[in-house]
Amino acid sequence: MKKFILAALCSVLLLTGCANAKTTISPNGGSEHPPYEQLKGEGTGWGFVRKKGEPPEISAAQREAMQSYDCYYIDENAEKTLYLTFDEGYENGYTSKILDVLEETQTPAAFFVTGPYLENQTELVQRMIDSGHVVGNHTVNHLNLPKQSVETVQKELSDLNKKCEEMYGVTMKYMRPPEGEYSERVLAVAQDMGYKTVLWSFAYKDWDINMQQGAQHAFEQVTPYLHNGAILLLHAVSSDNANALEDIINYAKGEGFVFKSLDELGEQ
Repeated sequence: MKKFILAALCSVLLLTGCANAKTTISPNGGSEHPPYEQLKGEGTGWGFVRKKGEPPEISAAQREAMQSYDCYYIDENAEKTLYLTFDEGYENGYTSKILDVLEETQTPAAFFVTGPYLENQTELVQRMIDSGHVVGNHTVNHLNLPKQSVETVQKELSDLNKKCEEMYGVTMKYMRPPEGEYSERVLAVAQDMGYKTVLWSFAYKDWDINMQQGAQHAFEQVTPYLHNGAILLLHAVSSDNANALEDIINYAKGEGFVFKSLDELGEQ
């Protein structure tokens, strides 16, 4: 009888231990991870040391996060390849010109949009889709995600995707956290929802519409930092970017670079 009771107690302890150590498996084939409440929730701003003509330097912690949660800032080992991405928090009148240039130069791109943009700029979003560009998830309300609950993060991503499916028949596959602010928990939530999180290996201060300095300035900011596998972030609210885009693309192609869609990310 004592042996039976002891065995039963051991079984309870084992079951309890298994419950406490339960892992979550990403449905898109990602790795297992601990429950969300055990993951780091502190926000980290995406940043790095830029190097002309070479990939930027990132920390060991950043690299571990990228590898663990289906997150990309560069396409490693992709020689002479570039990925052009735009963030679309709101429309400032330049996206149509950007789309014209992309069409004329036969260049694929990705546009990360928010809820208001998705709903209010229907002609532009439809044109992106019809032109074969990627429309990515930049959340409904452009919130700082690490400061939100897991439920809010899930809702921000799922509500935008649902609206995109309803309005355009397109399912979003890529997520970019607003302000480049992420946490281990946010990356895990996005992965579990089937997203690749896409950061960047190049950006510059182009988002301030009151600090535009001309097309040549944009050209000189971007072209020296082109590198193999680069994911370029440009903000579509910038007049400098819109006016310099054709020259930037032509220069990059002249240097032997090929622009690819995010749908080709990591295929090498």
